[in-house]
Amino acid sequence: MAPKISRLARIQDPVRHLLDDVVQEMRRILSADFSMQEEVNEYLLKMRGKLFRPTLLLLANQVGGRPHVDAVPLAAVVEMVHLATLVHDDAVDHSVLRRGMPTVNQLWTHQIAVITGDFLYARSIRELARLGHLSAISSLAQASSEMSVGELRQLTSFDALDFSEEDYDRLIASKTASLMAAACEIGALVGCSEHRQAFRTYGHALGMAFQIADDLLDYVGDEEVTGKPTGHDLRERKVTLPLVEALRRVGADDEGRIRRFFTRIDPSDEEIREIVAIVRDVGGLDYARQRAETFAVRAEAALASVGAEGPAVEALRAAIVYAIERSR
Repeated sequence: MAPKISRLARIQDPVRHLLDDVVQEMRRILSADFSMQEEVNEYLLKMRGKLFRPTLLLLANQVGGRPHVDAVPLAAVVEMVHLATLVHDDAVDHSVLRRGMPTVNQLWTHQIAVITGDFLYARSIRELARLGHLSAISSLAQASSEMSVGELRQLTSFDALDFSEEDYDRLIASKTASLMAAACEIGALVGCSEHRQAFRTYGHALGMAFQIADDLLDYVGDEEVTGKPTGHDLRERKVTLPLVEALRRVGADDEGRIRRFFTRIDPSDEEIREIVAIVRDVGGLDYARQRAETFAVRAEAALASVGAEGPAVEALRAAIVYAIERSR
């Protein structure tokens, strides 16, 4: 029997021949004449994820039949910026694991993690300057700025249970959707530039749907599938859309249970299961799924407005399904 092909693998199929080149470009851009930096660089390349953002850039660049040679190094830069945010986030959160592997701050030090993130940003800027695409520099700079402000907003949110849906939307727009929007826009900029805004809109809506679905996984996911334990966000007292909506619907008794939970220093698995059950029973999960679907429809409409078809468009359409169905 032939091995089952994952949904992401099918999405990546039109640009699979370029993804290894993206990794090699990352290695070239990050090359340094300092042995410790090279050691950290190699570890980062092992830590890299599924290259979803570079895939989006490369697919957007394929639409219209005018792919550009610079799409590969630009995709590498997008992944490096994504890695930089993860390294900095892990240092800020004192996380010890990322994708089942020790974080840079855990394996080395917090200082090295901060400097590594800075190095990734610096080399990204240098590569963008070498390529000379000013619009791409602007798009990625905007995304990097939004991600930094988003992280600061999250850090300075002192009363997590006062987090509103508007606050949540603003946070995920900056921390997740901004870079996906930039990836798609940059792919179009060096391909079918007349559709850059449509691809930016597509990437933003996709990113919003993707993050809502990711937050749903904390309530319904399987650790073996998602790479993180169910209840991880709750354990860290992070308020995401399912809980935001649940707090608008619960009665006084359940609200009290939720508020007491958020005073726990080390909540038990049973306490987490109780909160998950409350959120599920009052419709918080269903509401979050509906909102993810709403953003998926927006992404589909933006993609349709391009007026093109072909393997790359089909893959981008499939990426919408991939983004929202991970929570099912």
